[in-house]
Amino acid sequence: MASIDWYFDFVSPYSHLCLYRLREVSSEINYKPVLFAGLLNHWGQKGPAEIPAKRQWTYRWCTWWARELGIPFRFPAAHPFNPLHHLRLSIACGNRPDAVRRIFDSIWTTGANPMDPALFTGLCSELGVSEARLAAPEVKDQLRTNTEQAAAQGVFGVPTFVVDGELFWGADAVGFLGAFLRDPGAVRSEEMRRVDRLPVAASRKT
Repeated sequence: MASIDWYFDFVSPYSHLCLYRLREVSSEINYKPVLFAGLLNHWGQKGPAEIPAKRQWTYRWCTWWARELGIPFRFPAAHPFNPLHHLRLSIACGNRPDAVRRIFDSIWTTGANPMDPALFTGLCSELGVSEARLAAPEVKDQLRTNTEQAAAQGVFGVPTFVVDGELFWGADAVGFLGAFLRDPGAVRSEEMRRVDRLPVAASRKT
């Protein structure tokens, strides 16, 4: 089985929760930060926080689920926020697992404002990255490439695992991913092929 690409964005509480569940995945994982807003634009979707009722549900659900899973979690002082600098910081750090986790924890365990310049400067210093490095063309290009590659593979949300051409979306898809890794027939079965080919019986007007 090929290694697993894990697409995430620091703006996503589900990505933070999924990060803590990666220990349940035995295969090698490639960390790939993407701009969630770019994926939304590509597919013509709204994010959960852009629908008021869904925003409330998402914030409540993630707060409750993190507690159930025993994952350190606290919503930042403002959300959604622009995660661009954090994504570039991850890339500048080589997407090292320890650096990715530190960035996530700085946002999702403290209750602080992730847009506070002083806090971000301190985070960069802690990770040994100059803020000027974040503006380097290769850093910007890598984030753009990651996002474009994710969209080309059919990734529509974060977090998403991609392995051997199959997508597993969401922090709650870890079990499904594990089943596939143990037995590809969990996805590549006749019934799965049947539902993939289901015709559309009615379409909503937009």
